[in-house]
Amino acid sequence: MPRKSVSKATPPMQPASPGPSTILVLLLIVISFFAGYLFFRLKSVEKSNLGTTQNQQQQPSARPKGIKIKKPTTSEHWRGSKDVRYAWVEYADMECPFCTQIHTDLVKLLQAYDGKIAWVLRQYPLSFHPKAQKSAEAAECANDEAGNDGFWKMTDAIYEKMPTMELIDLPTIASSVGLNETTFKQCLDSGKFEKKVKDQLNEGVKAGVQATPSNVIYDLKTGSSTSIEGALPYDSLKTSLDAFMARYK
Repeated sequence: MPRKSVSKATPPMQPASPGPSTILVLLLIVISFFAGYLFFRLKSVEKSNLGTTQNQQQQPSARPKGIKIKKPTTSEHWRGSKDVRYAWVEYADMECPFCTQIHTDLVKLLQAYDGKIAWVLRQYPLSFHPKAQKSAEAAECANDEAGNDGFWKMTDAIYEKMPTMELIDLPTIASSVGLNETTFKQCLDSGKFEKKVKDQLNEGVKAGVQATPSNVIYDLKTGSSTSIEGALPYDSLKTSLDAFMARYK
């Protein structure tokens, strides 16, 4: 008898198990995803922190609304006519770059308002400026030898030489404005005006001065005043002066 052919059933196909390379690719995808997430998260935090820092820098610490100074007199370092109603009082540090900047503008302002305002300078040498105290004393020594004109000539010359000027240059600068170099050096080396300069600084502190330059426009008739802090542009200084004079005319 012929044999019956028996067909064998084909076993069902099993899903192929992922190989090592497939697993590696999946792991890399997952790692890349989390790495990207962390990267953008960190950037977001950095940006937020930067914005906070910039905002803090743009908002300086609170300053007093007004500086209450003693009335300026012609016995001080007075520049301009003595027959004026308004005085521009400046608290200055001769090494301060902002004081150097505003000095030229105040010279210009005094010329523009000749006969209407006077300029009074009070010393305010900051402790972290190593040339400030002795430079202020140098101006006082010039005043001692040549009066008020000597003071302002020496002050102008010091500002012209800053910031490259060194303290050893002060006698030479004094000579260049017509002072006796030997007499000047003796005065400066003796510390004759150290206390006077420090007393002016302390007076400014008590008045509420916290930075240089600090300026006060003072009405000598009424005693009214307004304070201006910082080396504002010339036009801003002029605008402030015009507004004050219009208010107290």
